[in-house]
Amino acid sequence: MDKTELEAEYATLALPAFDELSALRLGQVLVDLALAEDLPVVIDIRTADRTLFHAALPGSAPLNDLWARRKSNTALKFQLPSLLVGRRLAARDETLARHGLSAEDHAEAGGAVPIRVAGVGVVAVATVSGLPQVEDHRLVVRGLRAMLDGAGTR
Repeated sequence: MDKTELEAEYATLALPAFDELSALRLGQVLVDLALAEDLPVVIDIRTADRTLFHAALPGSAPLNDLWARRKSNTALKFQLPSLLVGRRLAARDETLARHGLSAEDHAEAGGAVPIRVAGVGVVAVATVSGLPQVEDHRLVVRGLRAMLDGAGTR
């Protein structure tokens, strides 16, 4: 996925509302998608100061928790999907360190997608870790699209 595709995709992902119950629903949608495909992932949904949902599925590893935290930090800092941040940095031959961000706390690997509420902005981030970065990203997007389509509102 290139920068233009990622930007266009992200523009379509604003939710009408998001709260703790929405986080639980999105988390369950992501768990259901991952279990249906036997994916060894960690799923994390958080705000800048609070974890709203976290699940470590069979086959995931403790390192996936660390990657999820680092990718989430990047998405929240830039208010963009971490995959898009990585693509933009690579296009400019830059690193997160150039922006004063440590590799210990941030990662430009894909898999963290900010949760935007229409008319409000970024309120949280949903992150998947355990697959190749583009697949992590795609799983989060599938979950957000399911929420937009109403699958996560029951």
